[in-house]
Amino acid sequence: MYRLLFLFVFATSIASAQTKPLFTVTKDSTVFTLTVEGASHLASLPLKCLQQEYPNKTGHTSTGNADHLRTPSQQHPSFYGCYDWHSSVHGHWMLVRLLKQFSNLPEAAQVRASISKNINTENIKEEVKYFSAVLSKSYERTYGWAWALKLQQELLTWNDADAVKWRTAMQPLCDTIVQLWMNYLPKQTYPNRTGVHPNTAFGLVFALDYARTAGNKIFETAIVNAAKRLYLKDKNAPSVWEPDGTDFLSPSLEEADLMRNVLGKEEFLKWFNAWIPLPSLQHLTELPIVSDRNDLQIVHLDGLCFSRSWCMKGIAKQLPATDKRKQLLLRSAIQHLNASLPHIASGSYGGEHWLASFAVYALVNE
Repeated sequence: MYRLLFLFVFATSIASAQTKPLFTVTKDSTVFTLTVEGASHLASLPLKCLQQEYPNKTGHTSTGNADHLRTPSQQHPSFYGCYDWHSSVHGHWMLVRLLKQFSNLPEAAQVRASISKNINTENIKEEVKYFSAVLSKSYERTYGWAWALKLQQELLTWNDADAVKWRTAMQPLCDTIVQLWMNYLPKQTYPNRTGVHPNTAFGLVFALDYARTAGNKIFETAIVNAAKRLYLKDKNAPSVWEPDGTDFLSPSLEEADLMRNVLGKEEFLKWFNAWIPLPSLQHLTELPIVSDRNDLQIVHLDGLCFSRSWCMKGIAKQLPATDKRKQLLLRSAIQHLNASLPHIASGSYGGEHWLASFAVYALVNE
């Protein structure tokens, strides 16, 4: 196996010359372990912006003057920070995930206080009200929907007093999103194959994870049926067209990541063989070039490195040990992490407000 032995170090702050390890790597470069110092560093990024209202990209459709003049925090009292709604949601997810993994996280008290300020019964009532409006039923479809359910999934699997409080508050919003999704799936004739937010496969993976954790068999069945209807006949992914200039998701790999969660191993292998031929898969292992990390769109390509990495790891698990693609994917997953992890805290808010969540998911998702 191609060996990479790295120990990455990050500044504990922009002003400090002192460095500490963000994570460690096994000698065969197959397992990255996040350290408490790394968790602390990553947690500091969403903590800076959960209550930072501006700059803000609302995506709001106004129905009149009064509605148009509402501030982001008035529209979304739970998830108004971190530049946009979905980034705020997955910033909350990341903090919950780190709290679960690191009981000694130095910022634990601050994290709990910050989440409690945002996720409570009254605030979530307003979020539900927003999604219930006629012109808001497609708001954040399906990327933001997916991260809200991923956050709730994380809370449902944590035996913690605050987690119980937060998930109880969150449930009406999740119920609303599930119903929106259930209404949408029968109407979705074609999948969105984009490399950004509306990607159908990405959203369905997270939705399926939630449905299975929550024991919602009706929702699970609807997702599985939709995935098969939309993707089962696909062949010869146009992977050589990837990436687009602003991708943070790989359409080819996201689809494969969904189908490996939907199909049995043998059925998946047959489908995967037809979906991504070896030359196309090799093309997807080429690292994207991120030319300007201060550009809010180009920096998406760092996110692509992280999402490719978690997809590659997941797909590799479904391949036989003797399949040469297994090692190709595992090596590439590590290389993609290596390429973008040093740039999570580049000092650019355009990347900081969301990239840490992608990095943590790539590191912890097994």
